Amino acid sequence: MSRRNTYKFYLVLTALTVAILENGSSSGWAQIERNPSVIESAKKEAEVVFYTGMSPTEGNVMKAKFEEKYPFVQVRLNRIGGNRMVAKVLTEAAAGKNLVDVIQTSEFDLHTFNKKKILARYLSPEEGSYPNEYKEQGYWTAYQLSLVVAGYNTKMVARQNLPKTYDDLLNPSWKGKIMLDPTKSEWFAGMLEIMGREKGLKYMRELSKQDVVLRQGNALRAQLITAGEAAFDINIPTHTVDQLKQSGAPIDWIALGPVPARMSTIGIAAKASHPSAARLFLDFWLSKEGQRLVRSFNRVIVRSDLADEQSTAIRGLRVVPVNPALGEQLEAYEKLLRDIFVRGEK
Repeated sequence: MSRRNTYKFYLVLTALTVAILENGSSSGWAQIERNPSVIESAKKEAEVVFYTGMSPTEGNVMKAKFEEKYPFVQVRLNRIGGNRMVAKVLTEAAAGKNLVDVIQTSEFDLHTFNKKKILARYLSPEEGSYPNEYKEQGYWTAYQLSLVVAGYNTKMVARQNLPKTYDDLLNPSWKGKIMLDPTKSEWFAGMLEIMGREKGLKYMRELSKQDVVLRQGNALRAQLITAGEAAFDINIPTHTVDQLKQSGAPIDWIALGPVPARMSTIGIAAKASHPSAARLFLDFWLSKEGQRLVRSFNRVIVRSDLADEQSTAIRGLRVVPVNPALGEQLEAYEKLLRDIFVRGEK
């Protein structure tokens, strides 16, 4: 076969493969269902160990739905909150304890694990539905976003009087009316990426002169905005606001420009004891079925072919994912954020 004909052959083969994957199953599970060796191996493994930082309620829903689909695999769910995920996984890896199969945590944590060779390379058949900026291809994929926007009390601020840009908050009329969480280093890092470091730092220092109310915790700040302690909050997630808004509270959110996004990500451990079950579980998480479950938790999903199922407000945003590599500098970013807003250093 000539080189030219060989090239044509591979083009046709690639097109046929894509067509099979796209049309072989309406549920998005075509490749897995046609790979009986993975199924048989998963049956023998019988379980998958899952480390997660998500809430017990959401984690248990995902577990139940997966076990309903694959009753021969039991999910051993281990919820690890706060900063304990990194310490636990790194400690176990250093000790040669291969206890975890699938890890769900922040993009910063999985970026660190990948650098330390703790993640397996696996190209999920679902991965093609996820944009490149939301994954480290073959190692981890973001399935959910936390979009950091501005929340406001709808009784205290009429819609026609809302700021339209970040710079509008520097107007003297907003002095003493703005709330901010001074521990949100990932938001701060994302804003400096969006604005440019020099311009961003200048903006933050000017904003700090607005007698900003400092409070920590997303849920608490949303409640305080609802109660009228401040009219406006500059760094609160959309889902936190939406939960209160849906209950009838006088709160809503807007975007003042590009929106920094935190990513919730998932990947398989390099030395997983149950590798086939881990693949099934990861693929379920990234499938349309899995993403719709995540969406049912009032979360922003990532899968591109489900974009139309997001709210109109979400679809209209310009989302900028925070660079995972910045996780190595978050302590420095938090110190700088505190220096500006808590200590008042200019």
